[in-house]
Amino acid sequence: MEIRELDFHGRTLSFETGRIAKLAGGSCVVKYGDSIVLITACRGAEKDVDFLPLTVDYVEKTYAAGKIPGGFFKREGRLSEKETLVSRLMDRPCRPLFPEGFSHEIQVMATVLSADEENDTDVLAVNGASLALTLSDLPFEGPLGCVRVGRVKGKLCINPTATDQKNSDINMIVAGTKNAIVMVEGGAQQVPEADLLEALFFAHKEMQPLINIQLELQKVAGAAKVEWTKKELDQSLVKSVSDFLTPLIEKAVRIPDKTARRDAYKAAKEEAVLKFIKEGDEDASTKQKIINHSFDELSFKLVRQRIIKEKTRIDGRDFVTVRPIDIELGFLPRTHGSALFQRGETQAIVVATLGTEAEAQRIDNLMGEASKTFLLHYNFPAFSVGETKPLRGPGRREIGHGALAERAIKAVIPDLKKFPYVLRVVSEVTESNGSSSMATVCGASLSLMDAGVPIAAPVAGVAMGLIEEGKEFAILTDILGDEDHLGDMDFKVCGTEKGITALQMDIKVKGLTEEIMSKAMNQARDARIHILKQMDNVISKPKESLSRYAPKIVTIKIHQDKIRDVIGPGGKMIRSITESCDVKMEVSDDGTVSIASSDQKKIDNAIKIIESLTMQAEVGKVYRGIVKRIADFGAFVEILPGTDGLVHISQLAEDKVRKVTDVVREGDEVQVKVLEIDRQGKIRLSMKESEVHAAN
Repeated sequence: MEIRELDFHGRTLSFETGRIAKLAGGSCVVKYGDSIVLITACRGAEKDVDFLPLTVDYVEKTYAAGKIPGGFFKREGRLSEKETLVSRLMDRPCRPLFPEGFSHEIQVMATVLSADEENDTDVLAVNGASLALTLSDLPFEGPLGCVRVGRVKGKLCINPTATDQKNSDINMIVAGTKNAIVMVEGGAQQVPEADLLEALFFAHKEMQPLINIQLELQKVAGAAKVEWTKKELDQSLVKSVSDFLTPLIEKAVRIPDKTARRDAYKAAKEEAVLKFIKEGDEDASTKQKIINHSFDELSFKLVRQRIIKEKTRIDGRDFVTVRPIDIELGFLPRTHGSALFQRGETQAIVVATLGTEAEAQRIDNLMGEASKTFLLHYNFPAFSVGETKPLRGPGRREIGHGALAERAIKAVIPDLKKFPYVLRVVSEVTESNGSSSMATVCGASLSLMDAGVPIAAPVAGVAMGLIEEGKEFAILTDILGDEDHLGDMDFKVCGTEKGITALQMDIKVKGLTEEIMSKAMNQARDARIHILKQMDNVISKPKESLSRYAPKIVTIKIHQDKIRDVIGPGGKMIRSITESCDVKMEVSDDGTVSIASSDQKKIDNAIKIIESLTMQAEVGKVYRGIVKRIADFGAFVEILPGTDGLVHISQLAEDKVRKVTDVVREGDEVQVKVLEIDRQGKIRLSMKESEVHAAN
């Protein structure tokens, strides 16, 4: 067993190997505070595929936080949204660090064994994945380090606790190798580009001790790396196929329209098949692989060559121009807010829906219970790219893109106390040729403003690409689908005119220099400002009134002692109000009552009932009440629902009263004045004083 510990930003971080899961190809336990994650890496059989068959899963065990799973079966089921997002977070920096052509099955699994609700386990899982792969026999070209960077009160900090994150205006996860950053994921509260770059480079510097520890452990506990050789194809046939395909693909890559270009690609492949594969060929499958390989290699080479040498992109744009933008507000008449956003051949219908607090999403995970009042869901149907695919619910891509867009918009969403609505935004991607998640961000801003939601500022997003050939490189603004597929970087930047609200960066190269990252960030800002101006031309600020179809929510404040009167025994009273007035109601512990309906009259009726239930007696005020009970010393009169006071026999009339029933009886309606309310809440009333008051 080997253990390495270090004091990492105020807490002990430890890496352990050789005690748990020893039969795995590589395994480790990472501990930070009382949060503990077990990570394993295993190599399977070699597969006959042209991609890296890497599977990464992150699993949270409820026992880690001393909880029992909900549901009938009382055991963990399918991955939650957070587990899916962290699985992606682990996969993205590790995948590009495997050599091209390696096709053994690889499975990396992170299991959360203990969670202390302060030290999140996501960065532990990424570091553990790197160490497990480094210790294994897999040809992993790491290790890499991973940290969360925040900024609290203007000071950058590493791995802020859950408590500190609430006060941080930056929350980014950064992964990198010894020499470069390889992945970024996070958000910010409209932070300027220069500040974000400072945070990124700070994070890269601070992760170096984590990389050094992994290298130490590899020396003493690492397995010998597996020997493998990249499968070589018949080079003579490869050359023949490439020579045949080159003029066809050169022509195809210059077609700006995606559909026409795709058809040209398909036709080129079909022509190659007809030429090189004859009916009955015993090696037809091998020849097909060579055709596919040659096609991919040529597409990759020719597109990149054109961009670097000719300074021209697939659709004819220069490096900085954003595709034409078209926007239509109120696209769907019966929704609360909607927008049709088109940028080039990428299109999204984005819809905003307003709801009550009761419709918030309740989340119970290892970090505790929470209520989510802003939701953004991203849907990417197969028809958006002209393909077929069965509907099986949201996949990792949809969950990841939705989370990114949600993070970008969340920074400008009004506080629930100021705008008491739960908000759900849904993006239906209907056409896609790159940057559909960024179209979602733009469409989300527009639909919310169309709905009358007072967002702090509109948010726009743009995806940046990179083509790097030797010492030459080109940074591409607003990338196409093929530029993403054939390029070296997908760097999504979202923000307002003031600053950045969300970042996500994935790369296919070994890392990015500070020069490239700085240029990409600044180029993205220019594009974002351009897009925001286009949006401003359509709608410059949120509409002043909500849709007629949106629920109207009115909040009133009642005394905390009156909450039980509004709710009633077993919720009887609140159910009665909601049913009779046809409204939705929520009563908070602080006495805030939210009443929602699309009809203001129904809200007003509910308010009247609540006011009658919660009115409090005031000294000096005259009320009409009902005699509820007679005693020898006076009469008890109900002046408000559930509130009564005593009229002493001496206060029944000006003249001396010998017997209470000589003046009043149970059920009589009388006029009384409040003389006094004592510390116990007992109310002293007077009938004779009320007559004097009335006379005056």
